[in-house]
Amino acid sequence: MANIRIAIDAMGGDHGPTVTVPAAVRILRDHPDLDLILVGDENVLKKALQAYHLTPFQQLSIHHAPEVVGMAELPSQALRNKKQSSMRLAIDLVKEGKADACVSAGNTGALMATARFVLKTLPGIDRPAIISELPTITGKVRMLDLGANVDSCAEHLFQFAVMGSVLTTALDNIPKPRVGLLNIGVEEIKGNDQVKRTALLLSDCNMINYIGYIEGDDIFKGRADVVVCDGFVGNVALKTTEGVASLIGSFIKAAFNESFFTKLVGLIAQPVLNALRKRSDPARYNGASLLGLRGIVIKSHGGANIPAFANAILEAAHEVKKNVPKLVRDEIAKLLQEGIL
Repeated sequence: MANIRIAIDAMGGDHGPTVTVPAAVRILRDHPDLDLILVGDENVLKKALQAYHLTPFQQLSIHHAPEVVGMAELPSQALRNKKQSSMRLAIDLVKEGKADACVSAGNTGALMATARFVLKTLPGIDRPAIISELPTITGKVRMLDLGANVDSCAEHLFQFAVMGSVLTTALDNIPKPRVGLLNIGVEEIKGNDQVKRTALLLSDCNMINYIGYIEGDDIFKGRADVVVCDGFVGNVALKTTEGVASLIGSFIKAAFNESFFTKLVGLIAQPVLNALRKRSDPARYNGASLLGLRGIVIKSHGGANIPAFANAILEAAHEVKKNVPKLVRDEIAKLLQEGIL
């Protein structure tokens, strides 16, 4: 069986090759079934590999790209003016069949615009959505959209629910994942017209295990396996979650450093703190899928460290193994045939 081929935008993100190259090297040590293509400035990438006493080889090749998309660059400018960027060429490799998936920590807007332009959306899907994992009390939840679309209509949210349900079934082995719609309350009278109309569409579709409205604090209680919202709400919720996690971490650190006694208590509690840190480490959940495209594109956090970016690569490999685009396409085809979409 042929190895899974993943194109990596090696120049993207806040740290570029200082993170992407060592993450690729780390992954290949444990996953001989992967072939990684580092896309970027050839001279820069060869120098980065020299630090590991490596040169390009069959499992770790270099595809030269003379341009880089800046983290603050407008998506329209990147799409129009950066056709030789590491981001664009990595996505092109997926379209050309030379790679099975693409991973980038680069500019989110540019990545979404470029991936949508190059790969196109699946039949029946109007807009791709960004989906990622979040930790919960009972395990994890997948949430979408996390920022790709800020003005989604009810039909778009319905499509997100279908795609999120299919992905969760494939990757988490949950036959009928519970799908919750994010709202400001659980009562039927709560919410705007967009949310209410989406609820009607979901309630009428027996192919989705819709459990009704959930509130923001329910996301982390494990009530749902998939949480659906528009990109504006999802991105605010995600960034708020990251901020609260950072705040709590700062409070805990300050509390244990107040005195000699609290430092001693902190030392005794270190195993518990380490376990807590490991369970809630954002690196474990890095790697958001641009769901709804005719190819697999994984978005890593721009500031991801080496372990986090490595996890994004593994997420790409996992989706390739499960053939997520085909699963989504097949499910959407059923809905189209029944006149639901």
